Amino acid sequence: MMKKLLYLIFPALLLTSCYEQERKCADFKTGRFRFETLIEGKKQVTELTRTDSLQTETYDGKTTTASVRWLNDCEFVLQNLDPKTTAEKEAFHMKILTTKGNTATIEYSIVGDTHKQQGTVTKLN
Repeated sequence: MMKKLLYLIFPALLLTSCYEQERKCADFKTGRFRFETLIEGKKQVTELTRTDSLQTETYDGKTTTASVRWLNDCEFVLQNLDPKTTAEKEAFHMKILTTKGNTATIEYSIVGDTHKQQGTVTKLN
């Protein structure tokens, strides 16, 4: 009985351990996007356009532009080009965790901060 059980469990473990989530990061390097995240329990939505080196976004009627520095295919750093406050001077580390079709899950934080947050990016074009 135990041998039969092992014959069932081993293939199941082998199949599930080989599964890797999709990460087509190149699909999310440039284009128009909608970014959604929770901030203090409220859903926040931002529309943005990204090229290889710049990202322009509009949030709450305010448009900002940031430089984009790619660390690898799935990670980049955003730095506000015209910060008005000390908080706006902080650079953000962005990491694409998974992709599925035109949607990606993003992990982000202030550079050097261990507190990570997540959001969803949907490619619009």
